[in-house]
Amino acid sequence: MVRLKDIAEHVGVSVTTVSRVIKDDPTRNVNADIKKRVWLAVKELGYTPNEHARQLVHASEVKVKRTRRIAWLASPGLADDNPYFSRIFKGISETFAKEGYTLVLLNHADLKDEAVFHRIIREKEVEGVLLVDAVEEEILQEIKKLVPVVGVDFNYSDHSISTVDYDREEAVHKGMEHLVEKGHRRIGFIGGEIDGELKSEKRFRGYKKSLSEFGLELKNDYIIDSRWCMEQAYIKTKNLLDRQAHDRPSALLCASDLLAIAGMRAAHELDLKIPEDIAFLGIDNNEMARYVVPALTTISIPQYEMGIVAAKTLLNKIKDELQLDLKTLLPSTLLIRQST
Repeated sequence: MVRLKDIAEHVGVSVTTVSRVIKDDPTRNVNADIKKRVWLAVKELGYTPNEHARQLVHASEVKVKRTRRIAWLASPGLADDNPYFSRIFKGISETFAKEGYTLVLLNHADLKDEAVFHRIIREKEVEGVLLVDAVEEEILQEIKKLVPVVGVDFNYSDHSISTVDYDREEAVHKGMEHLVEKGHRRIGFIGGEIDGELKSEKRFRGYKKSLSEFGLELKNDYIIDSRWCMEQAYIKTKNLLDRQAHDRPSALLCASDLLAIAGMRAAHELDLKIPEDIAFLGIDNNEMARYVVPALTTISIPQYEMGIVAAKTLLNKIKDELQLDLKTLLPSTLLIRQST
C-alpha cells in the first residue's frame, strides 16, 4: 500500500508538504512545481487515501460509506440554456432523485485541478460520473479506473465506456426519405462542426449517404456550416435562398430545430412561402418547433428517455449489476407538420 511517506520520498519533500498538497490546504502556500510533482507521483504510484484503503482491505468487515452523489460533467448553464440538454438533464435528475441520489455539477476546470479531481474522484466523494461534455482521453481513462462512468450524447459514442445516444445517421435518413417522398430533388443542409470540421459530424454524414442512396447530387453551395450558431444559420440561409428558384434548394434539412427556425426566419424575410417555395425539416422536436409558423416538421429525439436510460445504466454499474460497456441507441420518430 502506497503511503504519504512513499510519495514524499519519491518527490524529495516532507510528508507534511505532501499532506498539504493532497488536502489542498489553503492556509499554507506550496510551490506550483512541487504541487505538480506531488500529483504526478500520486498518479504514478497509485496512492489511495487511507480511509478508502482501509475499506478495501477490510471489505468483508467494513461497510463502505455511500455518498449517494453523482457527478454530472457539463458546461455551466447547459441544462438551463439548451432545450435539447435540459430535457436530458430532467430525465437524469428525476431518475436519480427517485433513488435518493443528488447531482454534483463538474466542469473542465474541476477535472484539470488536481486537488479537486483527487477529492471528488480519487477519494470517491461521488459514486459515479455522467459525462456530457468531452474530456481528454487521459482524464477519461483515469476516471474510468476509479468510478463507474456513462457517457450521454455524441461525445462518447465512439469511446470504450457505456454510452446512451440516438442514431444520428438514421435520424437524418428518415428526414431525407420524407423530403424525397414529397418530391424534393434539391436538398440542402444546415449543420455545425464537430472537432473543427463538418465532415466528421454524424448528421452531415447521414445527409451525404442519403443523397447517394436516393441518387441526388451533392452541391457544396447548398451546405451551410452554421457552427451551431442561430445567427450564422440565419445569415447564411438568407444568402443561399436569395437566388433564382432554379438555383436554390427546394428543401433544407437542419441538424437541429433551432437552426431550422433561424433558417425559416430568413425565408420569411425573402417573402418565400414555406413549404411551397422552400421546405424545412429539423431534428430534436423541441417545444418551439410546434409554435413557429408554419409548425416545423422534425425528427423527434427521445431526450428525456435518454436521460432516464443513462441514469439507470450508471446505477446498475454502481450496484455491480452491469460490468459490460454497453452502447445504447434510442429510436427517433418523424413528426410531419406544416413546414414540409
